[in-house]
Amino acid sequence: MNDVQIRSSERALSVGTWLIVGGAMLYSVLTVTPLMAAHTAEEWRWTAPILPLVVDAAVVIVVRLDSVLARLSGHGGPWPVALRWMTGAMTLALNIGASALVGDLVGVAIHSVAPLLLIVTAEAGLAYRRAITAAVHGLEEQARADRQAREEAAQEREDARERRAHERREHEASVAREQREHEARLIREEAERKERVRREEAERAAAAAAAEREARERREQLREQAQAERERAERQAAQQRDLEARQKAEQERQARAEQAERERLERLREQERIERERAELLASGPPPEKLPEDRARVIVQSAFTAGLAVRVAAELTGWSVGWASARYQELRDATAPALG
Repeated sequence: MNDVQIRSSERALSVGTWLIVGGAMLYSVLTVTPLMAAHTAEEWRWTAPILPLVVDAAVVIVVRLDSVLARLSGHGGPWPVALRWMTGAMTLALNIGASALVGDLVGVAIHSVAPLLLIVTAEAGLAYRRAITAAVHGLEEQARADRQAREEAAQEREDARERRAHERREHEASVAREQREHEARLIREEAERKERVRREEAERAAAAAAAEREARERREQLREQAQAERERAERQAAQQRDLEARQKAEQERQARAEQAERERLERLREQERIERERAELLASGPPPEKLPEDRARVIVQSAFTAGLAVRVAAELTGWSVGWASARYQELRDATAPALG
């Protein structure tokens, strides 16, 4: 069993014991009080419950102290045993006294149940607690032995670890010594190699410097040749750009002249058209009657374009001067944005 199970058993034993003690005490007070009242003077009958309470208090002391001594593995000597049996006998005698006086054997048997159960429970509880205490001590001894064995095993492991660490340190020291010797040899070889490489690099640098000088001289010659070729090409390109610029300027001048000539011809044609329309309108003369509005609007627009007066436009359409003036105003409003 582990500690949890042992503590659970102790709690069960303690709870059961105190339940039996409490029930027996209550039953004893209820049973013994009438007996004491019957054998006490009239004026002192109120003291009847004191005796059973005193006896039960002694029972509580016995049970409680026995449990403490059992847990501590102690022994109180003969007096606790005498007190335990004396309180048990007194409780039994007081509980069966009333029935025994009247010769009621059934009552004696019934009233002896609680005292006997209390006596046996006290003895059995003490034995249980001593057995549990012995078991706990055994478990503690076993735990101490296990702990000592674990400590010894841990000490042995620690000693083995220290031996291994010592051996490992010696091995590491040997390896480090060999490593230092190897590194010193490598350093000497590396120094010799670097010296050899340095000499080879110096020779290569001298050869490279000579080659660089030759290459620089060749590049200088090529650069001068390229510079001369670039200057000649730039002069040719500048001459070509000048020629193209003059040709472009001449083309633009010719294009502007042609554009001006076209605009002059268009203005002449427009003026001829206007003169022709004016002549046609004036030649047609006033109509015999008012023209339809669509035809009148066309004539008014032609008259406006030809620059005729409003009165002439009104005569040519047969409409009033106000109507013709309104149409002129509409045409002026329509042409004003375009002119602007």
